[in-house]
Amino acid sequence: MTSHEPSISVSRDIDAPAHELFDHLARPADHSTIDGSGMLRGTNDRRLLSGIGDVFEMAMFNDVLGEYVMENHVVEFEADRRIAWEPVLKATDKPDFQSRVGERAHFRWGWELTPRSGGGTRVTEFYDLSAAPTWLHEATKEGEDWRPAMEASLANLAELVEQADPPPVGT
Repeated sequence: MTSHEPSISVSRDIDAPAHELFDHLARPADHSTIDGSGMLRGTNDRRLLSGIGDVFEMAMFNDVLGEYVMENHVVEFEADRRIAWEPVLKATDKPDFQSRVGERAHFRWGWELTPRSGGGTRVTEFYDLSAAPTWLHEATKEGEDWRPAMEASLANLAELVEQADPPPVGT
Protein backbone atom coordinates (compact mmCIF):
# COMPACT_ATOMS: atom_id res chain seq x y z
CA MET A 1 0.00 0.00 0.00
CA THR A 2 1.34 3.40 -0.94
CA SER A 3 0.92 6.09 1.67
CA HIS A 4 0.54 9.74 0.74
CA GLU A 5 1.20 12.71 2.97
CA PRO A 6 -2.20 14.34 3.36
CA SER A 7 -2.63 18.01 2.63
CA ILE A 8 -4.73 18.29 5.76
CA SER A 9 -5.68 15.92 8.53
CA VAL A 10 -7.65 16.14 11.75
CA SER A 11 -7.44 13.63 14.60
CA ARG A 12 -9.51 12.76 17.64
CA ASP A 13 -9.34 10.05 20.24
CA ILE A 14 -12.58 8.05 20.36
CA ASP A 15 -13.42 5.59 23.11
CA ALA A 16 -14.23 2.67 20.82
CA PRO A 17 -12.25 -0.18 19.28
CA ALA A 18 -10.85 0.32 15.79
CA HIS A 19 -12.93 -2.52 14.30
CA GLU A 20 -16.18 -0.88 15.46
CA LEU A 21 -15.21 2.49 13.99
CA PHE A 22 -13.97 0.93 10.75
CA ASP A 23 -17.27 -0.90 10.36
CA HIS A 24 -19.04 2.48 10.10
CA LEU A 25 -16.40 3.99 7.80
CA ALA A 26 -16.57 1.00 5.44
CA ARG A 27 -20.38 1.30 5.16
CA PRO A 28 -21.34 3.95 2.60
CA ALA A 29 -24.85 4.04 4.11
CA ASP A 30 -23.33 5.47 7.33
CA HIS A 31 -21.39 8.27 5.61
CA SER A 32 -24.23 10.80 5.57
CA THR A 33 -24.61 10.33 9.34
CA ILE A 34 -20.86 10.85 9.86
CA ASP A 35 -20.52 13.76 7.40
CA GLY A 36 -19.78 17.11 9.03
CA SER A 37 -20.06 19.17 5.85
CA GLY A 38 -23.81 18.79 5.39
CA MET A 39 -23.24 17.96 1.71
CA LEU A 40 -23.87 14.21 1.72
CA ARG A 41 -27.45 13.25 0.95
CA GLY A 42 -27.03 9.49 1.12
CA THR A 43 -26.79 6.33 -0.89
CA ASN A 44 -28.75 3.18 -1.57
CA ASP A 45 -25.54 1.17 -1.13
CA ARG A 46 -26.01 -0.93 2.04
CA ARG A 47 -22.97 -3.19 1.67
CA LEU A 48 -19.73 -3.25 3.62
CA LEU A 49 -16.77 -2.18 1.49
CA SER A 50 -14.22 -4.98 1.31
CA GLY A 51 -11.13 -3.75 -0.49
CA ILE A 52 -9.29 -1.69 -3.06
CA GLY A 53 -11.28 -1.44 -6.27
CA ASP A 54 -14.69 -1.22 -4.61
CA VAL A 55 -16.81 1.65 -5.93
CA PHE A 56 -19.73 3.36 -4.22
CA GLU A 57 -21.90 6.32 -5.17
CA MET A 58 -23.03 9.17 -2.95
CA ALA A 59 -25.76 11.71 -3.66
CA MET A 60 -24.59 15.18 -2.66
CA PHE A 61 -25.48 18.87 -2.76
CA ASN A 62 -23.63 22.16 -2.58
CA ASP A 63 -24.31 25.65 -3.90
CA VAL A 64 -21.71 25.38 -6.69
CA LEU A 65 -22.55 21.94 -8.13
CA GLY A 66 -26.19 21.80 -7.07
CA GLU A 67 -27.52 18.25 -6.81
CA TYR A 68 -24.76 15.89 -7.87
CA VAL A 69 -23.49 12.33 -7.56
CA MET A 70 -19.93 11.29 -6.74
CA GLU A 71 -18.57 7.90 -7.72
CA ASN A 72 -16.00 6.97 -5.07
CA HIS A 73 -13.19 4.54 -5.93
CA VAL A 74 -11.58 2.80 -2.94
CA VAL A 75 -7.81 3.19 -3.40
CA GLU A 76 -6.55 2.26 0.07
CA PHE A 77 -7.92 -0.46 2.31
CA GLU A 78 -6.45 -2.08 5.35
CA ALA A 79 -9.22 -3.58 7.49
CA ASP A 80 -9.64 -1.84 10.85
CA ARG A 81 -6.74 0.53 10.06
CA ARG A 82 -7.08 2.61 6.88
CA ILE A 83 -9.58 3.35 4.12
CA ALA A 84 -9.46 6.01 1.40
CA TRP A 85 -11.30 6.75 -1.83
CA GLU A 86 -10.90 9.01 -4.84
CA PRO A 87 -14.16 10.72 -5.83
CA VAL A 88 -15.12 11.26 -9.46
CA LEU A 89 -18.04 13.49 -10.45
CA LYS A 90 -20.65 11.17 -11.98
CA ALA A 91 -23.56 13.58 -12.49
CA THR A 92 -24.61 17.16 -11.75
CA ASP A 93 -27.69 19.20 -12.47
CA LYS A 94 -25.58 22.32 -13.23
CA PRO A 95 -24.93 22.79 -16.96
CA ASP A 96 -21.68 24.68 -16.31
CA PHE A 97 -20.13 21.53 -14.79
CA GLN A 98 -21.25 18.91 -17.31
CA SER A 99 -17.78 18.95 -18.89
CA ARG A 100 -16.30 17.80 -15.54
CA VAL A 101 -18.46 14.66 -15.35
CA GLY A 102 -16.11 11.67 -15.36
CA GLU A 103 -13.04 13.83 -14.77
CA ARG A 104 -10.65 12.64 -12.07
CA ALA A 105 -9.34 15.45 -9.89
CA HIS A 106 -6.82 13.11 -8.20
CA PHE A 107 -7.66 13.88 -4.61
CA ARG A 108 -8.69 11.45 -1.91
CA TRP A 109 -10.62 11.33 1.31
CA GLY A 110 -9.57 8.84 3.92
CA TRP A 111 -9.48 7.66 7.47
CA GLU A 112 -6.70 6.13 9.53
CA LEU A 113 -7.33 4.29 12.80
CA THR A 114 -4.62 3.76 15.42
CA PRO A 115 -5.49 1.72 18.52
CA ARG A 116 -4.33 3.43 21.73
CA SER A 117 -2.50 1.45 24.38
CA GLY A 118 -4.88 2.61 27.11
CA GLY A 119 -7.95 1.73 25.04
CA GLY A 120 -9.90 3.51 22.38
CA THR A 121 -8.65 4.63 19.00
CA ARG A 122 -6.96 7.68 17.53
CA VAL A 123 -9.04 8.46 14.43
CA THR A 124 -7.57 10.66 11.71
CA GLU A 125 -9.54 11.94 8.75
CA PHE A 126 -7.43 13.20 5.87
CA TYR A 127 -7.93 15.09 2.63
CA ASP A 128 -5.04 14.33 0.28
CA LEU A 129 -4.36 16.84 -2.47
CA SER A 130 -0.83 15.62 -3.25
CA ALA A 131 -1.73 14.63 -6.84
CA ALA A 132 -4.55 17.16 -7.40
CA PRO A 133 -4.45 19.97 -9.97
CA THR A 134 -3.48 23.48 -8.86
CA TRP A 135 -7.04 24.80 -9.22
CA LEU A 136 -8.23 22.38 -6.49
CA HIS A 137 -5.40 23.37 -4.14
CA GLU A 138 -6.43 27.00 -4.60
CA ALA A 139 -10.19 26.36 -4.43
CA THR A 140 -9.87 24.56 -1.06
CA LYS A 141 -7.06 26.74 0.36
CA GLU A 142 -4.83 23.64 0.48
CA GLY A 143 -7.70 21.76 2.12
CA GLU A 144 -8.06 24.20 5.01
CA ASP A 145 -11.63 24.98 3.92
CA TRP A 146 -12.49 21.41 4.96
CA ARG A 147 -11.05 21.56 8.51
CA PRO A 148 -14.32 22.52 10.31
CA ALA A 149 -16.26 19.83 8.44
CA MET A 150 -13.61 17.24 9.28
CA GLU A 151 -13.73 18.16 12.96
CA ALA A 152 -17.52 17.83 12.85
CA SER A 153 -17.24 14.46 11.09
CA LEU A 154 -15.01 13.14 13.86
CA ALA A 155 -17.50 14.37 16.46
CA ASN A 156 -20.34 12.71 14.52
CA LEU A 157 -18.42 9.42 14.32
CA ALA A 158 -17.78 9.54 18.08
CA GLU A 159 -21.47 10.23 18.72
CA LEU A 160 -22.50 7.40 16.39
CA VAL A 161 -20.48 4.79 18.29
CA GLU A 162 -21.48 6.22 21.66
CA GLN A 163 -25.17 5.86 20.70
CA ALA A 164 -24.51 2.24 19.78
CA ASP A 165 -23.16 1.50 23.28
CA PRO A 166 -25.72 0.11 25.73
CA PRO A 167 -26.29 2.17 28.89
CA PRO A 168 -24.32 1.03 31.96
CA VAL A 169 -26.07 -1.58 34.11
CA GLY A 170 -27.96 -0.07 37.04
CA THR A 171 -28.61 3.37 35.52
